[in-house]
Amino acid sequence: MQYLASHGQDKTGNDVIFSWLARYQNAAAAGAAAVNGTIGALLEDDGILAINAVVDAALRTAPAAEFAAYAPLKGLPAFLDLSVSLALGEHRQALVGLGLHTGATATPGGSGALYLAASNFAERGDAVLLRDRFWGPYAGFLEGCGLKAATYPLLPSMNETSTPHLDLEAFSSSLDELAATQQSVMTWLNDPAHNPTGLSLTGESRYALLNAFMESATRNEHVGHTLLLDSAYHLYADEPHGWAETIAEALDAGLPWPENMLVCFALSLSKSHTIYGLRTGALVYLHPEEASVHRLNDVMGITGRQTWSAAPRVAQHVLSELHATQEGGQAWSGERDRLAELLSSRRERFLQACAKHSVNINPSHDGFFAWYECDDPVAVAEACASQHVYLVPLTGGVRIGLCAIPTSEVERVAEALARATEAIG
Repeated sequence: MQYLASHGQDKTGNDVIFSWLARYQNAAAAGAAAVNGTIGALLEDDGILAINAVVDAALRTAPAAEFAAYAPLKGLPAFLDLSVSLALGEHRQALVGLGLHTGATATPGGSGALYLAASNFAERGDAVLLRDRFWGPYAGFLEGCGLKAATYPLLPSMNETSTPHLDLEAFSSSLDELAATQQSVMTWLNDPAHNPTGLSLTGESRYALLNAFMESATRNEHVGHTLLLDSAYHLYADEPHGWAETIAEALDAGLPWPENMLVCFALSLSKSHTIYGLRTGALVYLHPEEASVHRLNDVMGITGRQTWSAAPRVAQHVLSELHATQEGGQAWSGERDRLAELLSSRRERFLQACAKHSVNINPSHDGFFAWYECDDPVAVAEACASQHVYLVPLTGGVRIGLCAIPTSEVERVAEALARATEAIG
């Protein structure tokens, strides 16, 4: 195709998640008693998309103009304020009191926030530091912005002394390598409720990672350092604002915030407010210099204007109004708590079933997913599919979408994994 540029020619293949979802759908349509563990959306136990009824009711009463009108390029001011509060929670005022300034830009979903970061916080040709198990589209966002990925292990090795669920030595070593060869260092950390594993760092590990990042920025004062926290699932975690708490603890303990360091939150309201298709999110950023935050507001607004124009307006308006009152916020959180309990009960039952059937599942704490580490993910997924249990094979393992699996079918998934492991050897 001569009309495609060379970088367009490289865009081939189907999304692995949606291809396995299609296999489930075909099996179910053919009458099989199939289990769907593929999709990354929260379903009720009857298989219907879970929807926060409070958000749905508020949307349906929004004025027509709020559906039809453009939003400001950077987002509605009330929504930007809400985004900061959703990212930082009850620690917002403490962080401001400790000298941090906050800013935000509205984006089309969490993906838009990731794009803003990839587009602006790393030099073309740089590598961005990721854990070696990550959401697949990360690679596409980076590649589309002329970036590469560098990785460190998701978990420490068995004989290595480290903090819980964090290979701190590997993380620090990777930072040193990138800082020695690049003008900018950025790491993306999907925490808490990591996709695809459901792993969440402890407070000890958060503090150790932040300290390592601060020390790297201090040693390499001419290298920009950006810690991006992908918060797509954080409002379903046991510690939804753990990172804000950890940052406050570090500053209160006197750890210096280097001028060349930025912390960002990539916020998605798709999951927390069950409005996937309305594409609403934000990039929230923290820095001790107010002028730097104002400059970031301009940069992000211009980037958005040059990419998607303005993020959709209606959810920005509706959610700002909903959370503006204590009654509205409590009503939303009541529904959110119900959905979080649904996820928690499925996870607890799944981990118990895995123990019962001797399935060596990875540590999994929060959010939508669990993870089975293995050498041949496709073979494991195929063996499960032969039992009409449909999961997603990814690099290094199989993702189990607890968000989609009915509670009554959770043990069946553990049984399928046990049989798959036995069959493959």
